[in-house]
Amino acid sequence: MTKILPFKAVRPTRDKVSLVASRSYQSYTQAEREARLDYNPFSFLHIVNPGYKYDKEISGEARYKLVKNRYSEFKEDGVFIQDQNPCFYIYKIVDRDLQEFNGIVAAASVEDYNNNVIKRHEDTIASREVIFKDYLKTVGFNAEPVLLTYPDNHTISQIITEKQKERAEFEFTTTYRDTHYLWLIEDKKDIKAIAENFSKMNTLYIADGHHRSSSSQLLAEELKKENPNHSGNEPYNFFMSYLISESELRIHEFNRLVKDLNGLTKEEFLIQLDTIYRIENRGIMPYQPSKPHHFSMYLDGEFYSLYLRKTEYEIKTSLDELDAQILYKTILQPILGITDLRNDNRIFYLSGKKDIVNLKSKVDSQEFTVGFGMVPATIEQMKQIADDGLTMPPKSTYIEPKIRSGVTIYEF
Repeated sequence: MTKILPFKAVRPTRDKVSLVASRSYQSYTQAEREARLDYNPFSFLHIVNPGYKYDKEISGEARYKLVKNRYSEFKEDGVFIQDQNPCFYIYKIVDRDLQEFNGIVAAASVEDYNNNVIKRHEDTIASREVIFKDYLKTVGFNAEPVLLTYPDNHTISQIITEKQKERAEFEFTTTYRDTHYLWLIEDKKDIKAIAENFSKMNTLYIADGHHRSSSSQLLAEELKKENPNHSGNEPYNFFMSYLISESELRIHEFNRLVKDLNGLTKEEFLIQLDTIYRIENRGIMPYQPSKPHHFSMYLDGEFYSLYLRKTEYEIKTSLDELDAQILYKTILQPILGITDLRNDNRIFYLSGKKDIVNLKSKVDSQEFTVGFGMVPATIEQMKQIADDGLTMPPKSTYIEPKIRSGVTIYEF
């Protein structure tokens, strides 16, 4: 039984939302960030990078306090307003490839996260959890929702479809050519129907935002201890989420690039691979695998197909079936000597949204020696691994949609 609540979002005014909304800070190049900060006074980037106006990098608690100040200034200047009544928010994205995503922005329960009703499939880094928890505690808001996925539900889909027949509260297209829409669900009957249908679901799965959800859990525990009148209904007991049905989620792979062959010659490397994979040289024509346990490899100007020899690899768990885990256990760790997938600077991850030719160009530039491609994980694999209490290797999935920061803001 899951608990999903409406909330009073802080939102940009309709005339400024296209100027406020931003991608995640890290997704911009330095030149892109500077252009937006120099020429767009309403960009949400001014809030998350408050030191820019002083031409100074600011970190830690000093930065957090300035973030809170910038946010307050946006509210004082009327750039942000808060809804008077709790709402659910329908958020629709049509991206530049005409993929369409429809979901609901709502408050999800920390208690559900604690009780494993909201399940995760990735590990988190404790130090990052604490840093983000401290950030949240100081600024008092969250502007980037956790992406949760749920089994397709006819009633919820019907409410979304009917609401989308009305004029959207927000409709704007970004320079990235994505079009974003937002509708408010204020009708009490619809709010009740949505909450009741979610309450009948046994499990929700985190698709993206593992650190944001774990940090919210840490914050809730800390604020609970500090509040002698804690009731469980305080806003800090929930975190903002974007809930999307499983059929609308898009999962891409992360391809792997490695800087060297761990002291091996090309021939020695191929001989070691041959014990675990059936290898075929595909020449200069790009090769993209189409089946699980099949991999592409680009090395020394040529593509290779690698087919796992199943007699040489034992599958005991749902994690063992995952191609990212197979690549790690059979090549990256034993042959190339990469044990720490998160921190080893010899490995780089390339989103599968970029085609295999992009991987080729990275190797041809001599920045990397070898690249590996694979097929994406499935939603069924992700759920099974989470159900089994296991976690995927870092960068196993690149998941869409990616929604903009600053469109809906959750205060606590």
